[in-house]
Amino acid sequence: MDALAGLKVLELGQLIAGPFASKTLAEFGADVIKVEPAEVGDPLRKWRLLRDGTSVWWQVQSRNKRSVCLDLRSAAGQQVVRALAAEADVLIENFKPGTLEGWGLGWEALHAANPRLIMLRISGYGQTGPYRDKPGFGVLGEAMGGLRHLTGEPGRVPVRVGVSIGDTLAALHGVIGVLTALRHREVNGGQGQVVDVALYESVFNVMESLVPEYDAFGAVRGAAGSAMPGIAPTNAYPCNDGQYVLVAGNGDSIFRRLMQAIGRQDLGNDAALAHNDGRVRRVDEIDAAIAQWTQGRSRDEVLAALEAAQVPAGRVYSVADIARDPQYLAREMIIDSPTSDGLPLKVPGVVPKLSATPGRIRHAAPRLGQHDADIASGSGWPARRD
Repeated sequence: MDALAGLKVLELGQLIAGPFASKTLAEFGADVIKVEPAEVGDPLRKWRLLRDGTSVWWQVQSRNKRSVCLDLRSAAGQQVVRALAAEADVLIENFKPGTLEGWGLGWEALHAANPRLIMLRISGYGQTGPYRDKPGFGVLGEAMGGLRHLTGEPGRVPVRVGVSIGDTLAALHGVIGVLTALRHREVNGGQGQVVDVALYESVFNVMESLVPEYDAFGAVRGAAGSAMPGIAPTNAYPCNDGQYVLVAGNGDSIFRRLMQAIGRQDLGNDAALAHNDGRVRRVDEIDAAIAQWTQGRSRDEVLAALEAAQVPAGRVYSVADIARDPQYLAREMIIDSPTSDGLPLKVPGVVPKLSATPGRIRHAAPRLGQHDADIASGSGWPARRD
């Protein structure tokens, strides 16, 4: 049986953060009803590369869900949502704060009708505070959370990570919050509650030592390219075939093995470099020694030598590399999942891996309004048809 079988999730969000959270719950068995506006649906249906008029991204983000078309601005649509929320375990939304309240679908109203309801609310700046009413997108959360200031090359324009990482981090924090609230409800006899997730806080939460270093030393950490300031050596090093190798030689014993592998026993045996703090003070010297060695070899030669020395190293993967990599394939991270129209498609597998109740793809992403008929006049949740 799926770990979350029987969990009823009503998704009112769109695009990335809210839908990614419900996608994750659905992969482990939750029954997700996704509410979309009629005719156009979730804008993600038209984002990036389309096949037969529908984004292939949609096929990943909305798998295992049902699609129901409702006009949330209308009294009829609002009534259907109330009926569904009255029986739901979780409601997920990522509208601007106050939007649901304006439709009569806010927390107070829905909680009164269903005290067990858990509401996950994802927004740019959270449901409180002076910024709550500002529109917030992932890119702004990444900037305010501190990530953009650390990304890129020193002295150049701050660059973005190549995916909507702020939205995804918010979604994953939302899933943690939902599962925690469910635990409290089921084990401690508690009622439902609001899980309030802000995009900027989700990014900020993974900023590691940023704040204590500023408080203790006044240090304002900035962009450092491919290096990791304060941890040495760890960087990207050029090879003679135009490729780069990532080397993480920052463990004390790993550093000694790395220096042995590149023929720099003098550095490996230097007592001043035995620990990370000493290596940080001479990181330029160490990086130069490693780069001089890698530049005389191809990427594959470098990787083979470092693997033999048990030094963590790797190459930079493109999606073409990912699609044929034996590790990805062995762990079912690239799987065949035909669309609801029967078109073949390879998609990412399910994460994380559970030994007893693994996640799975039960059915393809729905066509717009595919399950309208199942919601008979908003009378409740339809029977599962997995």
